[in-house]
Amino acid sequence: MRLLVLGGTEFVGRAVVEAALGRGWEVTVFNRGRHRPPAGVRSLHGDRTAPAGLTALADGTAWDAVVDTWSAAPRAVRETARLLRGRAGRYTYVSSCSVYDWPRPAGYAEDARLVAGAAADAEATEYPQDKLGGELAAVESFGADASVLVRAGLILGPYENVGRLPWWLNRIARGGPVLAPGPHELPVQFVDARDLAEWTLGAVEQKLSGPYNLVSPPGHTTMGRLLEACRRSTGSDAELRWTGAEVVLGAGIEPWTQLPVWVPADSELHDGVHGLDVSRAVATGLRCRPVEETVADTWEWLRGLGGAAPVRPGIGLDPDVEAGVLGVPLGGV
Repeated sequence: MRLLVLGGTEFVGRAVVEAALGRGWEVTVFNRGRHRPPAGVRSLHGDRTAPAGLTALADGTAWDAVVDTWSAAPRAVRETARLLRGRAGRYTYVSSCSVYDWPRPAGYAEDARLVAGAAADAEATEYPQDKLGGELAAVESFGADASVLVRAGLILGPYENVGRLPWWLNRIARGGPVLAPGPHELPVQFVDARDLAEWTLGAVEQKLSGPYNLVSPPGHTTMGRLLEACRRSTGSDAELRWTGAEVVLGAGIEPWTQLPVWVPADSELHDGVHGLDVSRAVATGLRCRPVEETVADTWEWLRGLGGAAPVRPGIGLDPDVEAGVLGVPLGGV
């Protein structure tokens, strides 16, 4: 297989490249050249937001498939897909479950209502509309039968560039009492970027098309297993203090961001981010590794960086706030 990855040096794109190389595929990456790609790929450089930014892709080269991880203005997806139409067999766009409108009922599938206001030729607006606009752009050029829309939920694993799992790992590695938002058995859904990559390449091989929700199946893991795995992987003596949602919310702590991954049980938010029906993806080959493996591998990667993984603004809880909720002296967490 000859694969073109638009991106290919960070997180999901990197996982796709490494998985393709592992299958013996011929891989080309196209990006701005800010990060070094994995060894063994052909690199093309360009800026999809700049005039003539796609010149490096205009030489007539053909590929069996394209994987696009773009997350900003849909217009960039539209222009790239139009340029590659007729020179690539399939166009796979890594989208998001954010394309579904609120409220999302528990167990929602690919036919759930989508957000309004998306357009294939739009400039960057809001993340849900941008992702849906990217989907529309891919289908516009490649048609419904030759485009795959990977509607990913929460993505974790090595090279994560958001900082959710790295924040938990670093926090638990520090030890001491840790605010663990309950309940312990709270179901959570995520997909390891490497499992997403393997399913995506399998979708190319099977010539799948259309939208697919992509996270772990319901029951795959819980908040308790996730944080216990963090404690074991780091070898920390941290004390996980399981705390009810009413206490956490009463302290003004924001779910999902200040306490990454966690959202209150039996809430609209939990249904929306941890309530996906992924039966369509499972039926076509989705396999998810144990949470313990994702956590251990992410910690190994973090240790190689000295713990200094990128963390987006707003991710993680201020130590003084945590200490206040736990009733320990400031500086005690």
